Amino acid sequence: MTQAIPKPSGKVRWIVCGLLFAAVVLSYVDRLVLPTLKPDLQARYGWTESGYADLAIWFQAGYGIAYVFFGRLIDRIGARAGYALAVALWTVGHVAHIFFTSTAGMLLARIPLAIGEAGTFPAAIAATNEWFPRKERALAIGIFNAGSNVGAILTPLIVPIIAVSLGWRWAFILTGLLTVVWLAAWLSFYRRPREKKSLSPQELAWIETDPQEPQRPVRWASLFRHRQTWAYMLGRFLIDPVWWTFLFWLPDFFNKQYGVRMLDFGPPLIAVYLLADVGSVMGGWTSSRLMGRGWSVNRARKSAMLLAALCAVPIAFAAQAPSMWIAVGLIGLACAGHQGFSANLYALPGDVFPRWMAGSVVGLGGLSGALGGMLMAKFAGVILETIGSYGPIFAVASVAYLIALAVIHLLLPRYQPVAISPAESAA
Repeated sequence: MTQAIPKPSGKVRWIVCGLLFAAVVLSYVDRLVLPTLKPDLQARYGWTESGYADLAIWFQAGYGIAYVFFGRLIDRIGARAGYALAVALWTVGHVAHIFFTSTAGMLLARIPLAIGEAGTFPAAIAATNEWFPRKERALAIGIFNAGSNVGAILTPLIVPIIAVSLGWRWAFILTGLLTVVWLAAWLSFYRRPREKKSLSPQELAWIETDPQEPQRPVRWASLFRHRQTWAYMLGRFLIDPVWWTFLFWLPDFFNKQYGVRMLDFGPPLIAVYLLADVGSVMGGWTSSRLMGRGWSVNRARKSAMLLAALCAVPIAFAAQAPSMWIAVGLIGLACAGHQGFSANLYALPGDVFPRWMAGSVVGLGGLSGALGGMLMAKFAGVILETIGSYGPIFAVASVAYLIALAVIHLLLPRYQPVAISPAESAA
């Protein structure tokens, strides 16, 4: 019988998690500068709803395609180099927004931003797989995933002030400088656990509780033979579009529905994303806690996802809310549900695939989610130009998570490690 390894007192792995959290914060700040400025830029430069929808569509196209390649690239070069490359690319694209005023021109900056930001989650998940045992992985993912909400909170606080005080272009320049600071900290601190001199032997043993496997090349065709791949891809296809819609259109919703101006976006958006933060951490904590009590990975993850999915249902009534703060509560609850659901869904590749395959699966999931997001962006653009109401958009969001969980459960009744064929092992 293998002796249980006691939980160590060392916290180096949580410093790594803190860096991942900060990177996600910055990626969402940079991603959301344009949506925050959208009402002002639309009025100033005559943007149409379909033109803005095209920005969202092509951002997601670039993001999805690059997500696949970043997944495979990170499998080969590792989280440290992969994350550094991603941040450098998205910073260049982000700052390049200052050179354009039309939606067609903005596309030229939006594409490199999308390509770089596509590396955020594959690199973060690869780092989590390196630094955390399975029992802590969903919690770590939930924590760094909460950075998306913090970024979404900070953006409406700082961007309007910068734009009004210095001009909208400075909003891109000053936020871009923050990623340069993060990049220096990442390259200075991050190493693989066995290469980290400050890591204690006890914490290393804890991190390596799960069996360690060397990285191997992955064949695309082999990934599609596994039901686990399809469960992850379809889950992402169904839930990612909802989150993309929140990111791209929430400022516009509050502006059009309740007359909220750019300088006043802060309170409603902060409330929404604070609730989302709670959902992100609680989603990961819930499944980790249940596994700590002896529940199987399958039961713990799906129970947490079911609770999260139910939180999204009331958003169906948000467009008819009699007051802004009721709408904020309904949307915030749905955002909390999304983040709790995704914290557990993002853990699926690490739960059932060997580490040398997980990054490629994550990449395919990102592509699938982006494809769903493109369809949702087109749907949103058409609905807003023809009907002018967010009601149908919120109705789709209300059922997306329950459908996703049903699909995942049908494809994957039990979380079981993939059966690796001799050909895959020798690849």
